[in-house]
Amino acid sequence: MSHANAALTPRARLRLAQLIVEDDWAPSAAAKMFMVSVPTARKWAARYRLEGVRGMRDRSSRPRTCPHQTPEPVVRQIVRLRWRHRLGPVQIGGRLQIASSTVHAVLVRCRVNRLSHIDRVSGEPIRRYEHTHPGAMLHVDVTKFGNIPDHGGHRFVGRQQGDRNKRATPGLPRGADHKPRTGKAYLHTVIDDHSRVAYVEICADEKATTAAAVLHRAIAWFAERGVEVQRILSDNGSCYRSDAWADACADLGITHKRTRPYRPQTNGKIERFHRTLADGWAYARFYDSETERRAALPGWLHFYNHHRIHSAIGGTPISRLNNLPGHHI
Repeated sequence: MSHANAALTPRARLRLAQLIVEDDWAPSAAAKMFMVSVPTARKWAARYRLEGVRGMRDRSSRPRTCPHQTPEPVVRQIVRLRWRHRLGPVQIGGRLQIASSTVHAVLVRCRVNRLSHIDRVSGEPIRRYEHTHPGAMLHVDVTKFGNIPDHGGHRFVGRQQGDRNKRATPGLPRGADHKPRTGKAYLHTVIDDHSRVAYVEICADEKATTAAAVLHRAIAWFAERGVEVQRILSDNGSCYRSDAWADACADLGITHKRTRPYRPQTNGKIERFHRTLADGWAYARFYDSETERRAALPGWLHFYNHHRIHSAIGGTPISRLNNLPGHHI
């Protein structure tokens, strides 16, 4: 592609070459008219004689051969060490007796220069996927957060003060050791694969009937926003293997798929959302009580869906859904 200050564009080159070849202009006269050097004018005229109009196009400046490029067997060794052992350029260079800068250049060229691009279990490059339209696939899961005692939990006030706050919080059940138990909040989360729009409910458990009820409400919530759900992906939790869940999917006309056992990467979008949920809401700031934290969830979800730029899609999740009510709120 011609740069912004190029004297000759493909159209101007063609006109220059035609003046010399077809209209018998002297190269010096044509070069003066187009304000280029005489050798440049002769070059384009010669290329026009050989290749015609196609010869006026931009060409890559990349050399056809590179004698000093790293040999292919060495490249394969570098990539193998990166995949299998997750070594850095310095360690790989030490093993192969080559410069670490050379190793880094090879890793960049092969697109494995970041360890985040390599699966931790298999050592293979991560294969990312995304469904083509909203509703083609929803991801569901349950994540748990410990409830916060009155006046703050140990993450912000320290372990000793947190224990005192537990004992001072009324109504907490006692365990076998007679210590108070704050219990857990079960967050049933649903993520649209294409848009990353999220739906979250806080429940008291993760039983099959609870999960099925959440699914009905989530599908209705997405339907209000014009999303027709076709498939849903879950892990192999007991609530997702139950008859209640299967009946709910059948009633809603949704195809249910489960991930391969011990492969949470398959449901990675919702696993990553859980980390965002923890960092952005659950542990983002000091909460004086569990009630205060739960009251903050709807506002954070609105921010996540409508205003937070998602790094994987380059915009807000709601921007991938068209003509939504409240889209520009």
